Amino acid sequence: MPSLRLTRLPLTVAAAFLACAAAHAQQEHIVKLTVNPSGFAPYLASHAQKSGAHLMPANTPAGWAATRRSRLNTHLGSMAGPGGAGFGGNFPGWSSTRYPGTLQYHGGQVVQSAQEILIFVNTPTSGSCDSIATCWGHPRQFLSDLGSSRFIHIVDQYTHAHDGNRYRPSRNLIEVSYPSKSPYTGTTTYSDLDVQTIVYYVMTELGLPSGYHAIYDVFLPPGQDECSSAKSCYSPDNPSTFQFCAYHGLAQLPGIGDTLYTVEPFQNVGGCSVRPDTPNGSLVDSTNNVLSHETFETITDPNVAGNWPTGWWNELSNAMFGQEIGDECSFLQWNPAPPATPGTSPTVYFDPSTVNLNGHWYAIQPEYSDSQDGCATSPGDEF
Repeated sequence: MPSLRLTRLPLTVAAAFLACAAAHAQQEHIVKLTVNPSGFAPYLASHAQKSGAHLMPANTPAGWAATRRSRLNTHLGSMAGPGGAGFGGNFPGWSSTRYPGTLQYHGGQVVQSAQEILIFVNTPTSGSCDSIATCWGHPRQFLSDLGSSRFIHIVDQYTHAHDGNRYRPSRNLIEVSYPSKSPYTGTTTYSDLDVQTIVYYVMTELGLPSGYHAIYDVFLPPGQDECSSAKSCYSPDNPSTFQFCAYHGLAQLPGIGDTLYTVEPFQNVGGCSVRPDTPNGSLVDSTNNVLSHETFETITDPNVAGNWPTGWWNELSNAMFGQEIGDECSFLQWNPAPPATPGTSPTVYFDPSTVNLNGHWYAIQPEYSDSQDGCATSPGDEF
């Protein structure tokens, strides 16, 4: 196994990172790392035991065309997992009355509590986007507000956990310097292997946890494309492959085990942004809307795909087969093209709800609640 210690930090840094996770009210702290993938990225690719990803489709022709195929490929492999998961199974919380939007449980893991670790890749140093705040807004503050809100308790019915403040961001924000050109692929487009390499390095360098109580959110800068497969990409500059805005995934990393992560490309682009005139502006609310989507789905269906049992997703409806808790409530707003410009396509935005979380207003989508038989931004009377 090649060496992972490419930028050695004192042990006190790793200890401080973990000790500060609970101190969410304190000032954010930046930890900077430099990752060189040459040498151990191929090792990681050959030794990972399993991996899977669930995509959030972009509002693009390529995204709409691929949506059905992606959902089928993602979930069919897990239809016969342990616990009686299959068509017509007897799932916890499932009544004899069947609603098309109802999520079913498939015998796998859920995330009952978690620390979210935020990783920012190649933060620009000049221009209008020259810091975490100007490129992505304040996702740590958003996650902190979400974790202390009523909204997050929609997941209680799926996780069977009910304590407050059990999903919290770490105090530390990790800024990673990573080559924009991958030496082992020869392209400027990142792959899922690049993301796993970044997460793997951060975990081993800082001694951070794996398993189902940690979620790693990887934010990519403007202009950085990323592909989960050869033809499925976040690629605003290449419409033919521009299929998704973000995804959540699981990888079983060598020497570490199951690791949960989300991929958060730059969201303030056509196909991924929220409608105009949201409370915090398009950049901030587009980032938070997608981050919220991936967080809820990671909590309720972390295993994502493959021949091992998954969590909660819809298998009752042809129209919604394979959709997770966020997919069913990802509403759209269509702005028709002006009549004076023939051949121009309409603009399509995500159409979130305006929600107050911990005293702050955000524009984020609702999530599907089986107990309320619909999309909701609070857990209802049962909480």
